[in-house]
Amino acid sequence: QVQLVESGGGLVQPGGSLRLSCAASINILTFNSMAWYRQPPGKERELVATITRGGGTNYADSVKDRFTISRDNAKNTVYLQMNSLKLQDTAVYYCHANTPWGNDYWGQGTQVTVSS
Repeated sequence: QVQLVESGGGLVQPGGSLRLSCAASINILTFNSMAWYRQPPGKERELVATITRGGGTNYADSVKDRFTISRDNAKNTVYLQMNSLKLQDTAVYYCHANTPWGNDYWGQGTQVTVSS
């Protein structure tokens, strides 16, 4: 059973930084891609950033130049470095992975609250 476990969320002031981690129970290079999604209060879940098996990355316009997705293959962990956080970045952040055999996996989510 594949598991994704997020950590690193918390309360931060506007302009601050946080780093989220997503630890996978299997070799992350097994996945086609991994991604971070977020769901703000009262809104739908949205894609934040993606990293492919080959290392390519993509970002939502709202987080470009502020957020960075990266990975440590040896630790089977994907990260989301979030800088210059804004009030509107408040959300539950979810890790996602998809496999070549068509399965999708989600983590349990980690709360990020940006507030003064």
